[in-house]
Amino acid sequence: MNLIAFFIFSTLLIAAALCVTVARNPVHSVLFLIFSFFCAAALFLLQGAEFLALLLVIIYVGAVAILFLFVVMMLNIEIKEIKKSFFRFLPVVLVVALILFVELYYAIVVDMGGVLPEAIYPINYEISNIHNIGMILYTDFFFHFQIAGLVLLLAMMGAVVLTLRKRDGVKKQKIIKQVSRTRKESVKVVKVLTGKGV
Repeated sequence: MNLIAFFIFSTLLIAAALCVTVARNPVHSVLFLIFSFFCAAALFLLQGAEFLALLLVIIYVGAVAILFLFVVMMLNIEIKEIKKSFFRFLPVVLVVALILFVELYYAIVVDMGGVLPEAIYPINYEISNIHNIGMILYTDFFFHFQIAGLVLLLAMMGAVVLTLRKRDGVKKQKIIKQVSRTRKESVKVVKVLTGKGV
C-alpha cells in the first residue's frame, strides 16, 4: 500500500513541477507550486518524517507560496514579455540543465556504480523524529546550522538596505539625534513673572 501511494504522489509531484514551469498564467504556476509542496509533504509522511512534512506545509505553503501568490497577483505581469525573455534565454537554460544532468549522472551511476550509499546517520526508532533531527543538527552540524542562520540574517539586512530610500519632506524619527542630545538642547528654563502668565 505504501509503495502504491509513493508512486501516486511521486507522479503527481513531477506533473505539478512540470506545470509550474509550463503554465502560461503566473497565478496558476504558484497554485501548482503549492500542490507540489503538498505532494512532497505526503512523501515525507510516507517515509516517517512527519516533522519535515509539517514544516513543509506550514513554512512553504503557509508563508512562502502564499507570499508568492500575493506578489504575483499584485504585480502587473505582461505574459508576452515573459514569452520573449523565455525564448531569448532558452539556449542558456538548456546548457545549464545539460550540465546538471551530466553531474547527477556521473555522481550516481559512474562514481557510486548505481548503488545508493548507506545512511551515515541511521534513524533511531526508539526516539521521536524531532529528537533525531535535533541530535544531528545541534551536534555534528551545529556550525553549519549557525552559518545558515547568519546567511539568512545577512540576506534580510541586504533586502532592508536595498529597499531603504531617503525621501525629502517626510517626517521620520532619528534615534541617534534623539539619544545624543544634551540637557541644554532639550530643556529650556523660562522665568515667568507673577500674575503675567505664560
